[in-house]
Amino acid sequence: RKQVVSTQSTGELCLEGKTNALQPNWLHLPVGYHGRASSVVLSGTPIRRPAGQILPSPTATTPVFGASRLLDYELEMGFFVGPGNKFGETIKMEDAADQIFGMVLMNDWSSRDIQKWEYVPLGPFNGKNFGTTISPWVVTMDALAPFRLPLEPKTDPEPLPYLVEKDSYQFDIKLFAAIQGENMTKPEVVSTSNFKYMYWSPRQQLVHHSVTGCNMRPGDLLGSGTISGTEPHEFGCMLELCWKGTKEVKLGDSGEIRKFLKDGDDVIMTGYAQGMGYRVGFGNCTGKVLPANQI
Repeated sequence: RKQVVSTQSTGELCLEGKTNALQPNWLHLPVGYHGRASSVVLSGTPIRRPAGQILPSPTATTPVFGASRLLDYELEMGFFVGPGNKFGETIKMEDAADQIFGMVLMNDWSSRDIQKWEYVPLGPFNGKNFGTTISPWVVTMDALAPFRLPLEPKTDPEPLPYLVEKDSYQFDIKLFAAIQGENMTKPEVVSTSNFKYMYWSPRQQLVHHSVTGCNMRPGDLLGSGTISGTEPHEFGCMLELCWKGTKEVKLGDSGEIRKFLKDGDDVIMTGYAQGMGYRVGFGNCTGKVLPANQI
């Protein structure tokens, strides 16, 4: 089972404009949706470009069937549940840290055109279900403890009591996403972000997920949502980097440009926490885009 918790990024907020930047609930709860475990794959597994219903133009109101034209990556992290809770019971904030085993890098691949047509009113479905890539090493929370960054408690607004952390912190984990096209000799970094930009913590995500009595099981995987900072180079997906298709993203000195991913592109995500004279890494999180199936 996979659940992605939305941490709506700076770029996505800007794309929506100031008026529609945040839904009223967003600062009160970790907005999320349920996913699936069947297409969570290990780094190195190729990802097939999805096909589905898309709108052929920005002004169209009737869909056509075809290969996704707006394939995207999402620079994320995920964490695995440890012991879990019984059905009908909840995880309390004071117990949440002991329920999280470790973290991985995550690429929650997205088809922006399939998603745009389908997501109202029930949220993403086929635009997100065709693949989620994770890195090979699960880094335990004990190993990440030295990289905690204390945070000021949220006060505007203050979360409801069940989401309040007495010791609020995030982790200083540097994150990178690179693209290497078929005709390129090396990957070029297009996103440089950090896990510290998250608004909701893993503990808050887990507590909120279980507050209804939903039972979390050992090995359940929860995702962060796209991790973006405040600067353009910190945007964690192509949708933000190309500003919804209005800008071109240069891939270093290769001469290649992108707005969204092409067939044959390798997406390589890396990340690490930097200590004094050492690093704690996660291994690469990679996937190559294959052409869509002919249907």
